[in-house]
Amino acid sequence: MIQSFATPLIELPDSRQLLEQLYRERTLQPFRSGQTIPLRSDELWVVCRGVIVLNTLHPTGDEALLGVATPSMPFGLPLTWIAPYQAIALTDVDLLPLTLAEVERSPALCQGLFRHLSRRLQQAEAFLALSGCRRVEERLKQLFILLQHEVGQPMPHGTRLQVRLTHQQLANAIGTTRVTVTRLIGQLKHEGWLAIDAKRHIILH
Repeated sequence: MIQSFATPLIELPDSRQLLEQLYRERTLQPFRSGQTIPLRSDELWVVCRGVIVLNTLHPTGDEALLGVATPSMPFGLPLTWIAPYQAIALTDVDLLPLTLAEVERSPALCQGLFRHLSRRLQQAEAFLALSGCRRVEERLKQLFILLQHEVGQPMPHGTRLQVRLTHQQLANAIGTTRVTVTRLIGQLKHEGWLAIDAKRHIILH
């Protein structure tokens, strides 16, 4: 049995309510699935609905998956040293923009964002842990387990991943090829470790 590096996250109070209370007159900015989110050095985005995928490009042109931002999680250039740094809507999303000055003026907002930054830290450490797995199959399983905690929806016979990553995105996340990921998914499906529903979502048993 494979050991999971991704432990269940501590349930945290939803900072969306806090954000709505502090900025009732603010309008959330919608982006469609596949759109690139504009990033500024003095601005954070907070996810209010949907999922954002964060990635970078190596000098070779290869893309590397850095993580995913789910509801209440902040992301943006002030939170990273990685360059280039890209944020792309994996689903339709609603985002709240916050300048650093706004965050610094509100202790309550700082506290709320800190709690969800801790989730991003846990996620980043889980990504680092799976990169140390020698076998590609084990890295892929660990990635699915991590996604299960981040975007999993309980089902009667398993957990459904609510977002769909392409085989290329999965390959970029674990340092292998798209062909290898396709082969391994077929193998894991044959073994009964996962299934794929009618909408092409992965279900982990």
